[in-house]
Amino acid sequence: MKRRRCLALPALPMLLGLPAAAAAGPAERALVGFTENLAPLNYQDGGEVRGFSVELLRKMAAAAGLPLELQVLPWQRAVQMAETQSTSVLFSLTRTPEREAQYQWVGPIAPRRVLIYRLAKRGDLSLPQLSDLGERRIGVVRDSAADRLLQAAGLKPGIELEHGLDDATNVRKLLASRMEFVVLLDWAAAWAMRQHKLDYATLQPVMELDVARAYWYGLRPEADPAVARRLQAALDAMKRDGRYEQLRQRYFR
Repeated sequence: MKRRRCLALPALPMLLGLPAAAAAGPAERALVGFTENLAPLNYQDGGEVRGFSVELLRKMAAAAGLPLELQVLPWQRAVQMAETQSTSVLFSLTRTPEREAQYQWVGPIAPRRVLIYRLAKRGDLSLPQLSDLGERRIGVVRDSAADRLLQAAGLKPGIELEHGLDDATNVRKLLASRMEFVVLLDWAAAWAMRQHKLDYATLQPVMELDVARAYWYGLRPEADPAVARRLQAALDAMKRDGRYEQLRQRYFR
């Protein structure tokens, strides 16, 4: 009786030319991005999540080989949901000393420049300081960080402050001359003018309200630090090769 020889075959990953460790390793857990409606950085348009920060994160995650899911929620809800998942990414997040230890930071995404604007045609209006406001009014989103800042400076809702539900409401009021000034993120101001088919120069900044910080992505402290490093490396590469600036120009020009 002939004895059969058994030939040892290489494992399937080797036949496919893949490293055995990579083939045997677990699939990457999806990042879950939580954000709010803050056009043009991040917002929901119908069923689509769009915006500069959204597109940027998608490109970073793809370059890092990380699956990504996205949800748009009211800001406080987004913060709460992000705290429940170790693989969450919260954005666009202002980096402050109070928040420093609460996240692993990836960024910066973009400068955060909150300005007070007037219509450029209103050359008669000036605002060297808030105490010079007089009987004029500033439009601001109710309960926003800018609203709290202005109220802390002594401005009163319904008198010096004209509250709106969102930036779009306040911009419409300004264009209709229902108030003299409006508080806007510079990105949001440029975006709003595009929606009205007007040039950004239609608005004239008269005061810097808050320009010392930037927007970032925030990962949970317990997240794998290697994930943060891979995302940061992808962002840095995009800034070096010009893809970041090309994307920025689509949203802010």
